[in-house]
Amino acid sequence: MKQIMNRMALLLCTISLAPGPASAHGATGRTRPGDHRERGDVPGWVMITLMSAVLVAALLALAGPALEGLFNQAMDKVGQ
Repeated sequence: MKQIMNRMALLLCTISLAPGPASAHGATGRTRPGDHRERGDVPGWVMITLMSAVLVAALLALAGPALEGLFNQAMDKVGQ
């Protein structure tokens, strides 16, 4: 599990250090034809998604055994 977390951290560092996409504004400050002002921030959403996945994986790694114990305890009580 530690290897997976290290790989995810390395991936996040690589993504955060990668240069962003070229700006829609040229040197003159005009937008290119076909570009929309509300196009969205795709790299930002990708980063949020990856960070969320890393958080879920980290929480599962830390709380997994406790959650498994609670689940098994509940199933034992139901089975009685």
